[in-house]
Amino acid sequence: MEHRSHISGTAPISPGLDFTLRLARAQAATVRRLDASLGSNYGISFSDFMLLYYLDRAPGGRLRRVDLAERQGLTASGVTRTLLPLEKIGLVSRQPDPRDARVGYAAITATGQEMLNNAMVTAQQISADLLRGCPPDQVAAMSALLGQLAGMNSSNT
Repeated sequence: MEHRSHISGTAPISPGLDFTLRLARAQAATVRRLDASLGSNYGISFSDFMLLYYLDRAPGGRLRRVDLAERQGLTASGVTRTLLPLEKIGLVSRQPDPRDARVGYAAITATGQEMLNNAMVTAQQISADLLRGCPPDQVAAMSALLGQLAGMNSSNT
């Protein structure tokens, strides 16, 4: 009979690991809730919503695919796969760069903008509900910390 030693569930973890585990769990629960609501109300996922949001905030309503991928935390091919269904239903379009054929842009369409505006109400409500009971100064501090962890600045929010 083989004897295995194991660590009991009381092994101490660092505050950094505790934070990381809680962050991952909170992110998963948040995305699950937003996916369910946005999907049932608008037929889009939270990832789709974020993509439309980033395009809407970009100058001219368009971004290079590589910049969109960076904002979403995806690879260039991952963002291309995400864009395809949105292109098919008319929420985004492809735009070539007239000066460089290797560069392609994704642009939000008028239909995508309308979808985003409607979905924004739902996303705002869910976000407010999730943070109910949190003091605004704590929310602002957590937001700043998360932005720092993600390497975000005012040009890529």
